[in-house]
Amino acid sequence: MDITIVTGLSGSGKSLTATLLEDMGFFCIDNMPPQLVADLTRVLSEWQATVEQPVNDMRLALVMDTRTPGFVKHLQPVLNHLRESNVPVRILFLETSDAALISRYNQSRRDHPMAQGCSLSEAIMSERVMLAPVKFLATDIIDTTDLSSRALKQRLQQLFQHTGKRDEITIFVQSFGFKYGMPPDADIVCDVRFLPNPHYVDQLRPLSGLDQPVIDFLKQYPEADEYLDQQCAIFDYTIPFYIREGKQRLNIAIGCTGGRHRSVMFAERVAEHLKKSGYDCITLHRDLQRDVRQRRIDAMEASESYS
Repeated sequence: MDITIVTGLSGSGKSLTATLLEDMGFFCIDNMPPQLVADLTRVLSEWQATVEQPVNDMRLALVMDTRTPGFVKHLQPVLNHLRESNVPVRILFLETSDAALISRYNQSRRDHPMAQGCSLSEAIMSERVMLAPVKFLATDIIDTTDLSSRALKQRLQQLFQHTGKRDEITIFVQSFGFKYGMPPDADIVCDVRFLPNPHYVDQLRPLSGLDQPVIDFLKQYPEADEYLDQQCAIFDYTIPFYIREGKQRLNIAIGCTGGRHRSVMFAERVAEHLKKSGYDCITLHRDLQRDVRQRRIDAMEASESYS
């Protein structure tokens, strides 16, 4: 039996997440009171003898949030019970910006569960404060502010489907732009803004760190390869110790200003190194797809300049 607790801010997409996890083979229960988890695991254990699929192979997704009175207070004892019972458990925490939450509630015309006697903004802030201890315990954090349902599905597939050679750990290498904020689930953050920015080269601006001209531009600086070699050496040294400590997911975030050139190139090269070392490694480029319309305009202008 493998349990995932889906929680987070009201309006952040927990119901959609549960639906997507159900499509991935999870048995999902919405609005699950933490106090009932022990009874649930007991019932499922008794059920094991009556079903063809062993309960040990089952994956459960339990949606828990502030709709249940005392949710935060009762969660820690539940986690302690599950771990003492050797039941694998992880916490998936969903968060969203205040502006996005306000927009979603205005569009849906639904009331925030904590909005009795206060404004929507005050309810959101109150819930953030209440859920801070839960977020601190989270195994994985997903910011759904700019995620489409398709992008959320891809993120969940990356988190919950393992395809690598070494199952003891899955490594996520993510590029991002500091101007859009650091990834909330990052375990390690690398900053490559010390390198010259291809954004200021007219011919390179519409391209990305996946394109050879940008790669060639950055590789002309010796510090680029030196930094990569030193950083990979640190990963080679530390990752076995993360595995020894039982860490199953390691999130490496590599950032530059806009998340389009330098960080993308370095994320690709770090991921390539880790894959060659035999690790299950997934590459994400969080901010590469921002402002798609402008990027297409830039690409057309660049194409004309090359002709």
